[in-house]
Parts: sequence; C-alpha cells; structure tokens
Amino acid sequence: MSVKLSTRRRAAIVGTSLLALALVACSGSKSDNDSANKPLPTITGNPDVTLNVFAPQSADTNLATNDFTKLVKEKFNITVKWQTTTFDGGPSKEKRQISLASGDYPDLYLLIPWVDQFTPAELLKLGNQGVVVPLNQLIDQYAPNIKKALDSTPEWKAMATAPDGKIYGMPQWVDCFHCSYPDKLWMNSAWLKKLGLEQPKTTEDLRKVLQAFKTQDPNGNGKADEIALSANVRDNLIPYFMNAFIYDPQGQNNSGGNNSTLVLNNGKVDVQANKDGWREGLRYINSLYKEGLIDKGAFTQNPDAMQQQGNHGGSVILGAGTVMHSGIFVTVGSADGRDQQYDAVPPLTGPSGANYASYVFPSIPGATFVLTSKATPEKQIQAIKMLDYIFTDEGQNNGQFGMEGKAWTKPGPGDVALDKSLKPSFKQIPLKPGSKPRNSGWGPLAQYNNTAKYRNSEVIDTDTHSQAGYERKLFEATKLYAGHEDKAQIYPFWKVWIDPTLANEVATLQTNIENYIQQNALQFVTGSKNIDTDWDSYVKGLDGLGLKRYLEIQQTAYDKVPNK
Repeated sequence: MSVKLSTRRRAAIVGTSLLALALVACSGSKSDNDSANKPLPTITGNPDVTLNVFAPQSADTNLATNDFTKLVKEKFNITVKWQTTTFDGGPSKEKRQISLASGDYPDLYLLIPWVDQFTPAELLKLGNQGVVVPLNQLIDQYAPNIKKALDSTPEWKAMATAPDGKIYGMPQWVDCFHCSYPDKLWMNSAWLKKLGLEQPKTTEDLRKVLQAFKTQDPNGNGKADEIALSANVRDNLIPYFMNAFIYDPQGQNNSGGNNSTLVLNNGKVDVQANKDGWREGLRYINSLYKEGLIDKGAFTQNPDAMQQQGNHGGSVILGAGTVMHSGIFVTVGSADGRDQQYDAVPPLTGPSGANYASYVFPSIPGATFVLTSKATPEKQIQAIKMLDYIFTDEGQNNGQFGMEGKAWTKPGPGDVALDKSLKPSFKQIPLKPGSKPRNSGWGPLAQYNNTAKYRNSEVIDTDTHSQAGYERKLFEATKLYAGHEDKAQIYPFWKVWIDPTLANEVATLQTNIENYIQQNALQFVTGSKNIDTDWDSYVKGLDGLGLKRYLEIQQTAYDKVPNK
C-alpha cells in the first residue's frame, strides 16, 4: 500500500536571473525551431539511440541500474545517459536553469512537478526560441495512447496546449481525490467519546469542543498537557476555518498559482483577502488563538515538529489538526493504535451560513516531459514512444512501482478496488519491514496518466482501521468535503497562459501579494495587528503592492481562455 501524498509539493515561480541567462544563451536557436517543424521521418521498429536525460533521482533509486530503465532498453532500444539532480526543489531548479544557460542541455528533461518543472511562461519562451520541440506531430504519428488520453480529458489538453496550439511539453495528470480537497480537520474521536461530545458542526460548536479538549483532561493523565488544535507551516490552518466565512480557494501546499486567493466574481478575476468575509474569518480564528485553543507553534513549526506532537511518548496530547491527511501528524500504523483515533470533520458552518471546502485542481500547469532541439528526429520518436508506453496501465504500473511480480501484481479473488464501483486492476506488493528499496520503478517520474479511474481501481484493504486500508480511509473521508467547493468562483489557473513578456512582472506581483496576505493574516490571528483598527491600512497596503495591475494581467489572460 502506498500513501499517495499530494503532488502538490510544487515547483515555485521561476528565478528570473538564471532564466534570463538561459534565454540569452539560447536566443540564437531559431533555426532549430524551423527544423523541428519539418515533417518527421517514418521510422519502423526501434532504432538504437542514446538519450541524454536530465532527471531528479531519489536517495533510494539508482536510475542507471533501475529495472524500468532496463525495460526501456529492452522494449525501445533506448540507452539512457542520465544527468541527475536531487528531490530538493531549489538546487534542482538551479541545476536545470544552468544547463539551459550553458547551451549544453540534454535531449530530454524528465521532471517531477513537486520538485521542479517548466512553467508555462518558460515553455512559451523556449519554444519560440527553438530550444523546446513541439510534441504535436510526434503525438499524432507515434503516440496513440497520449493522443487518446488528451482527447478524452479536455482539461488536461487545455493545460498542455499553448495559445498558439502547440504542445511544448507534457504535464503530468494526477487525479488524486484526497489531494483535491486538502483543507481537512482531523479530530480525536476517542476524546470526543470520553467527554460525551459530538463532532462539531458549526464554528461555535468547534469552540466548545476545543475548550473541553483544553480543560477537561481528555487523555486522563491528570496533567494539563493537551494541545487542543495544531498545524504546521506547510499545512496552514486558515483555509479550513476561513471557509466557514467566505470561500477560500487557497488549499494547502498549493504552489500551482492560486495562493493569493484568486477567484472569479461574476466572470471577473478577484481576490478574497480584502473582503468582509475574510476579515470575519480572521476575527474568529483570532478569538480561538486568544483563548489558547490554537497551539502557539501552529504557524511556525515544520511538519516534523507537528509529528512529534502527534507521536508524543506516553499519553496522546493532540486533539485536532488541520492537515490534508492525519498521517502528516501521527504515524500510520502506530503500535498503540493512536492513529485510528482521528477522524475527519466535515466543513463547518459559519454564523452567516457559509459552508465551503477548498478545492485544488489536482494537476499542475507546465511540463515535466520536455524534448529539446538537441534530440535528433530518431531520438524524439523513441522518446515519445517510451512516454506513450507509460500512458498505458501496464507501463504506468511498471514505471511508477517497478516490475510486475516484484512490485505489483494482478488482483486476486476477493480483492476490492479503492472505488468499490470499479473493477480492481492492480495491487501493490508491500516491502517487507527492514527490506532494502527495490530500485525497480521510476516512481513519480513515470506518473503521467494517473486518472481517477486508474488510481481508484487499485486494490486497497477494506479495513479503514488498518495500515493497508489507509488510502481507503482518506478516500471515504474526502467524500465529506467533495461538493462543498464553490464551482462558480473557481479560477481555472491551470489553463490560463500568461503572456511570457509579463512573466517576470507577474511573478514579482504574485510573490509580494501572497507574502503580504499570509504575513498579515498571521499578524491578525496572533494579535500583533488589530482586526478593527488595522484592517483599512492592510487593504490599502494590498492596493499599494499592485493588486489592480495583477488582476488586470490575470483578467486579460483569462479572457483568452477558450471554452470557459
């Protein structure tokens, strides 16, 4: 069983200096673009090619000796010459940009969205300069599985296709249900039962529950050591509570482009963070903080520190946490079973009747499979054939997990798919405790055609209280949130292509606005700013950061989106 963590460990906005160097270094490549537009040769069979590939490599994987690398050699006659980086996003991005700036870039970039990937603006610039090769013709001639996937998923095709109609790189499609509703509240049901309480339904219900957690010794050790509610810097607690006052589309870990609370307001791009509902949400969260019901470290601690709270030795001390899944703060399969004490609390209803849940589009705009002008037509064709195989269920299983019989197997009698309405299609073979990593699959490098049907046809244990059934627990919990998003307000940033000449300006505006909103939200919640006396100056400060200009650019780009 694998816990499918969010694909939303995303690549941040492109650093402007290194990208500028890369674009200057590549500016003379227009002739390469012309050659890329010539008809492709008709190639039968699989000619022997050596493909230079830039890719992140995990500490548990050796791509050069990997089973799937060997399978690629056997099936497609491709010898891969790897240029690897790590899963650390900052250094990985820098190394990729240096490779572009030097002009000595590889045939293929094979990336991971939450480590580093090409942004839409990069694709447009590098595509226009001939550094990046459009994939349209390759897909039409040699990739029937990719073509079928794009044609059957319009949102994916829109995300992959630039305004000029070209596909400059393939984005991954990872339709993770529980990741799409990341702002959940997980609460200790054993504590509720002991105190004779029910799960809260409203914001005031929650206040009473947290007060009881704080003062009535629910862990029974005679000490006032309970933490009523906690969070961490990656799993922000504000969106879950804010959605009881105003629709907050931010989502946790969402670097896809909507951290600044962008929404559609009757077709106009807008933000939520200067609205009265936002103010009232902050007022409520501040009232919990002032009562000591929110852990003081909730806004500053990292996930490891929160895990220490959930895994506290001896008595259980954590009452609730706002995280995507409870395994973020407590070890799944804990020896004392404490992880099974936590259940998801549906969206709360606020004083005005608001009852929303954040929705995060499950895939990230940009591209992870990017062919360059260094690749000969023969290399391009073999590379797209390899990706086309990964688009099959067998190829995706072998690519992500490893070889059949070693890392996964076909379902057996009595096996049940995650979505019980689907026929089960594959079952992962868990590693035995203490075993060495298999080095069999490419992991997230091969996570492309990850549709809901594919993901939800995996065999998962039916016991949601078992470690093997954890994915099912998340699947069922997420049903409590699905449908609470405000579809009319969702800004489809994943298919909005910003003019590349404005990319640096937008990046600066977005970073400044996001940081300002987040910093001020924290100040209002913790009381270093007063929600009554400092609100007007906060709103003016937001305007002073260029909010009007930012929304104008986004609106212009949104207006060009076809088939809204």
